[in-house]
Amino acid sequence: MMTSLFSSFDPSSNLLQLNWMMMTYSMIILPMNFWMKNSRWMILKKNIKNKMFSELMNSTKHKEMMYLSISIMTMILLNNFMGLFPYIFTSTSHISISMSISIPVWLMLMMYGWTKFYNHMFKHLLPIGTPSMIMPMMIMIETTGNIIRPISLSVRLTANMIAGHLLMTLLGNTNSIKMIIFILPVQMMLMLFESAISIIQAYVFSTLITLYSSEIP
Repeated sequence: MMTSLFSSFDPSSNLLQLNWMMMTYSMIILPMNFWMKNSRWMILKKNIKNKMFSELMNSTKHKEMMYLSISIMTMILLNNFMGLFPYIFTSTSHISISMSISIPVWLMLMMYGWTKFYNHMFKHLLPIGTPSMIMPMMIMIETTGNIIRPISLSVRLTANMIAGHLLMTLLGNTNSIKMIIFILPVQMMLMLFESAISIIQAYVFSTLITLYSSEIP
């Protein structure tokens, strides 16, 4: 019996203390190409990769960032989907996981941008045409917005994963036979909605990282 609703996000259990290992289980469903002829799964992955390349090409000209964004999106998407299955720990619902993804990427972009193109980075702190009276305020606002970028990325992902799982936990705790006729369709709709949220959040996370890299020449 759960002590609270949030105990479903506990990374440990009484029998198994290795729930964090769920993050590595996604490697099993991403095998390398061992065969002469591509399977349907390999063809699907290539089509998704080409589609993502065409989407991200409009956001940045850095090819390395496109590879990184697609890799991050794949990892987040698989962990989001695995969390929808029963008795599988949702790692992306923890702020420690999402922060460990967003902070290194943000630090990498900031260190590269400020060491190589510091003049261009200073220009982003002050938009063109800003009146002289509000220039100090604009610099402070742009600096604050730049600092909180990794926090907004991680909190957005974590909050969306927690909200959907809490709703499914609340509906799953209703054991009344009379209410099952009404609860079952709602649960099915919520599962479809959570599947869409899993895709959207992974796409938004990778797209925002690509947009942040576009500020660096």
